[in-house]
This record gives sequence, structure tokens and C-alpha cells, in this order.
Amino acid sequence: LHQLKELLKGQIVTMMGQTGAGKSTLLNHLAPGLDLATGEISTALKRGRHTTRKVSLLNVAGAWIADTPGFSSYETFDMTVEELPNFFPEMKELAPNCKFRGCLHLKEPQCAVKDAVKNGIIMKSRYDDYVQFHNLIANQKPDYGKNKK
Repeated sequence: LHQLKELLKGQIVTMMGQTGAGKSTLLNHLAPGLDLATGEISTALKRGRHTTRKVSLLNVAGAWIADTPGFSSYETFDMTVEELPNFFPEMKELAPNCKFRGCLHLKEPQCAVKDAVKNGIIMKSRYDDYVQFHNLIANQKPDYGKNKK
């Protein structure tokens, strides 16, 4: 938390992500006086419930943070599967230790990222999110209208 507070200082950021991901919980840990409403994960749905209902701009640790309502899905990723690992700093840092350059951290042997997950250095839930994003991007239908003039 201390490291995150230092990174946030002087920044304007948006806290966004899926419903129940812990956005408001994280903000409460960064600034306990906020006392933002948080909810339990629904056992029936196996996901969070919409607790945050409006965007709030909060002064947290010297940063302005917009706490936003969660979303249940996000469809468009304007990146390739090769670019995706760069959006996961812990994976980007470990990638040079993978056996193969361009490792996507999925089925490749001697993958430093998969080893880090196995050894508890990277949370399995974080890696599972990465795999889910990879599959969404890989299965996206091309937008043929993008390059039309």
C-alpha cells in the first residue's frame, strides 16, 4: 500500500474494473477514512454485486482518484495478444527470463511467468485474468470497417 500511495501521489487516475474486483475495498485500504460501501461476492453468481453506483472523485494519498461503478463485461480490446503481456507489469518484468522471446505465457515450456504463478510470486487470479483477456482478444472478430476512408 505504501508503494502504491507513492506511485499515486500527484496523479489523476480512474479506478475501473469488473464488478466485485475490489476497487472500493482497495481505496478503503489506501484511505481508511473514506469508508466506501463494499459488498460481498454473490455465492450464486460467483461475482461481485454493483455496490458503487456513481462516479466519485476522491482525494486519496495526494492523488485524485475517480471511483467508478464496475462492469460485468468489456468487449473491445484494441491490442494484440502479443501486446497484452506489456499491460501486466509483473509479467513484462519476468518475460526476459522466459526461454522463448515473444512468449505469451500460456503453453510455452520454461516460461518464467508460469513458474512465478506456480511459486506464488504472481497471484493465480491475476494470471487467470490475463488468460481470460488473452482469449477475449484472440477470439475478437476483426473490425473490417476500422481502416475504411
